[in-house]
Amino acid sequence: MNAMKSETLPFLILLFNFASAWMMVGLIWLIQIVHYPLFALVGKDAFVSYASQHVRSITLIVAPIMLIELVTSIALLLVRPHAVEMWIAVLGMFLVVAAWFSTWQLQIPAHEKLAAGFDSEAYLRLVATNWIRTIAWTFHGIVTGWMCWMCLTTIE
Repeated sequence: MNAMKSETLPFLILLFNFASAWMMVGLIWLIQIVHYPLFALVGKDAFVSYASQHVRSITLIVAPIMLIELVTSIALLLVRPHAVEMWIAVLGMFLVVAAWFSTWQLQIPAHEKLAAGFDSEAYLRLVATNWIRTIAWTFHGIVTGWMCWMCLTTIE
């Protein structure tokens, strides 16, 4: 019973990491496949308003989830369930860092450029480079699922 109590916090951290990762998987695929393609259809007159509203609205949803995912990924490096090997937690952290790096270095600058008006080069760069985040978050979701599976299959 005492061993089970010692696993409670690490498993809760993993569950929050799993949930936030899969929320990001769903959001990023929706953005990549549905939302970003619609940018090209807005029209020049309404684009600046549309683009700024997109950034405001999506940030309210995405920022808290990204922060939870980042904090719990860091926490898993420090306190992880015994069934989860360190290299798997490091892999998860690497994928989160890749998504954050891409966000700050590629997608935010593209959105800033688009905030001044539709620019086809910035738009195409946004859509193309967003695949980095889409792939990183998808694989992070898979990794968190794998970690949960490892924990569930070692329960005695």
